Amino acid sequence: MKNAQRLKLAAAAALALGLSFSAGAATADKPSVVLVHGAFADGSDWAKVIPLLQAKGVHVVSVQNPLTSLEDDVAAAKRAIDAQPGKVVLVGHSWGGTVITEAGANDKVSSLVYVAAFAPDAGQSAGELGKNYPTAPGFAHVVADPNGFLSLTQEGMAKHFAQDLPAAATSVMTVTQGPIQGKAFEQKVSVAAWKTRPSWYVVTSADHMIQPAQQRDMAKKIGAHVTTLNTSHVPQQSQPAKVAAVILDAVSQSK
Repeated sequence: MKNAQRLKLAAAAALALGLSFSAGAATADKPSVVLVHGAFADGSDWAKVIPLLQAKGVHVVSVQNPLTSLEDDVAAAKRAIDAQPGKVVLVGHSWGGTVITEAGANDKVSSLVYVAAFAPDAGQSAGELGKNYPTAPGFAHVVADPNGFLSLTQEGMAKHFAQDLPAAATSVMTVTQGPIQGKAFEQKVSVAAWKTRPSWYVVTSADHMIQPAQQRDMAKKIGAHVTTLNTSHVPQQSQPAKVAAVILDAVSQSK
């Protein structure tokens, strides 16, 4: 009896394994989505978008950036890209736009989606992109620790980073934010992946962290498909369905 049970279990395991491989092959036909968060956040910043993508059968990975340097964040994104079974739509929010601009120069990346994000050219840093624009008001609420890591004050989070979210949400965001090494904003990308891949850009017209005019100009420069939302710097939290729709458009058009 025991041997018969073992045989049945082995057969069931083999069948399950076979089904598992079949499912993996099926998802490989549709691009995966790799989400890259920005400064003053972590991977949970995409928590409202992820289930909307999954509901459409899209495989999604949210990267946890160390925020210690551009190089370290790019390495984290590359690991996530390399782990996917097929093509990748690479999405970056805010600082994450700098990361995907560099990490997106990968044969597996089919397209890029910038969400209120920096989009530097090769040889540019995120910090220098705003030099011809008024300083965004949110940066008056950025504080540095003795090691040069920057974070947002509670007021900055509530009134400038995510002013269209309830206080209960911004309170949690304040204490779970990922501080970023300030020097990262001075580090230059060596390549601009948007030059060789189609791009999408979500412009946030009520943004206090990256000037909307700067966003529009970056989107125009990279030749992106543009969607404008009347939101704070975090449309993925205040209007997740509309952000998901942009990402799904990139997925549907990826080759």
